[in-house]
Amino acid sequence: MENYTYNSFTLQLEGLNVHKDYVYLVFISLLLAYIFIIVLNVGIAALILFNTNLHQPMYLLFCNLPINDILGNSILLPRLLMDILLPPSERRITYYECVVQAFTTHMFGTTTHTVLIIMAFYRYVAICNPLRYSTIMTKRMVVKLTASAWGVAFFLVAILLGLTIRLNRCRAMIMNLFCDNASLFKLSCESMLINNIYGLTFTVLLFSSSIGSIVVTYSKITIVCLTSNNKSLNSKALKTCSTHLVVYLIMIFCGFTFILMHRFPQYSDYRKLTAILFHVVPGSLNPIIYGVQSAEISKLFWVFINVNVCLLLLLLLDLNWAK
Repeated sequence: MENYTYNSFTLQLEGLNVHKDYVYLVFISLLLAYIFIIVLNVGIAALILFNTNLHQPMYLLFCNLPINDILGNSILLPRLLMDILLPPSERRITYYECVVQAFTTHMFGTTTHTVLIIMAFYRYVAICNPLRYSTIMTKRMVVKLTASAWGVAFFLVAILLGLTIRLNRCRAMIMNLFCDNASLFKLSCESMLINNIYGLTFTVLLFSSSIGSIVVTYSKITIVCLTSNNKSLNSKALKTCSTHLVVYLIMIFCGFTFILMHRFPQYSDYRKLTAILFHVVPGSLNPIIYGVQSAEISKLFWVFINVNVCLLLLLLLDLNWAK
């Protein structure tokens, strides 16, 4: 018989079930992944924000992705690393912390979609309307697109979580690695019809808008390239669009897998793995893919890495001399 705990403000996280012989191996692997993500994305964002030569629409719009990856992974991975070292009975989180974590987690996923949508619009303008590019993609337009990407995500997620926190809770176990909307409303014994309807509408609207924008813009870009004899234009289109498409497909695959796994409770371990991959894989690959595609970012980023490596070596030498 299930035990009920009404409106408890202390929740227990199921967390990641790791055999005791592999705890430190998993911990070190995730720690290295987190450091890798933070270093790459902070480096890319810093290069774009502080280098005036990169203050162009393409780079400024792309800068939203590393910022989003930093926020999304900083919410999940540090908490996950801490919980791995704790016994299951001590993996506790307050209800308010859980709501904040769920909000930021969904903001991360939703903003990834909206940012890629505005980047698809940028590519459409740059390739299909090159003569009007400078008049359309002004600094004001970049600000509007960025504000729209984050604003729409905030609005959709706020309603999603708002419908959940209104529910009374009769359970205190989060059956997941971290708090998300599905895990939160599963704590309730009340009717979740409205939550399910809005959640389905939210998912369909987000994915249809995202996929639709990619299909429409890329179709028009393909038509322009096929009807144009300009090899320079075709080469530029292929170079810029291929990276965007690869990033989008990675995100879609990870997102679909994670959502699908929520529908099969018997595969909870696989769902937890996909949740980690949804955060780690795009966060690791986005800066690499765009860095390789952009000669300007690639050159400056390697300078950034070399400087930091030199500083680290100097620090180690100083420590050795101090001994």
